[in-house]
Amino acid sequence: MRTTLDFAPLWRSTIGFDHLADLVDSTLRQASEDHYPPYNIERTSEDHYRISLAVAGFGADDIAVTAEQNGLIIDGRKPEKAAGEYLYQGIAARPFRRVFNLADYVQVKDACFRDGLLIIDLVREVPEAMKPRRIQIGSGASPSQIEQKKAA
Repeated sequence: MRTTLDFAPLWRSTIGFDHLADLVDSTLRQASEDHYPPYNIERTSEDHYRISLAVAGFGADDIAVTAEQNGLIIDGRKPEKAAGEYLYQGIAARPFRRVFNLADYVQVKDACFRDGLLIIDLVREVPEAMKPRRIQIGSGASPSQIEQKKAA
């Protein structure tokens, strides 16, 4: 199976997406990793998202949620306790680490526990300066012609 992708055709029409190949490679590497704990990613509205992780047996003190510039890291670790004698142990409580890559301007707004799920709400807040704006087209001299007239 081919695991490397050729992005050369994309570079002809895109600018500033150099990190895309690294992101795809890291995602392909993570795909073969452990799938614990299971999670959902849902889009709740146009700019709002929710990540839900099934973390039965973990408490708020056992989980650390860390937001970075373009990433979200969720670490879970149960404290060592004197183990009782289990006849059957089906609820996993092993340590885990989940890493989610976030797009630009996506921020973590809230994290809470509900019904055995860790729920993390995210929102994309694009600054006004970064939103598309319409540029008026003037019908006069170009900026270079104006500069030439000033210099003369």
